[in-house]
Amino acid sequence: MSDKHFTESFALLVDELAALEHQRWAHWQQYVHEKAERRPDGSLVLPAELVARWQRQIGTRYEDLTNEEKESDREQVWKYLPILKRWLQRVRGEDEGNA
Repeated sequence: MSDKHFTESFALLVDELAALEHQRWAHWQQYVHEKAERRPDGSLVLPAELVARWQRQIGTRYEDLTNEEKESDREQVWKYLPILKRWLQRVRGEDEGNA
């Protein structure tokens, strides 16, 4: 695969991953908004226990998370793998065609 074609292919991969990341973020934001109390002015107030839990998680290294928290992170990563697998197969297939 030429450098130019690789760069173009990689740019498409980045866009596809960015679209998935946006979907993941939007899903998370919807969850957060559903857990919050909406004020008349449109602001949101989060329950203290959720803020405390998320603050603890922010300050916790992955290795120190609970197994349940680690599994939640793994579930998100699994969503990226089919995209990466397709891209790697396409790149590998094109490289084999040039060999």
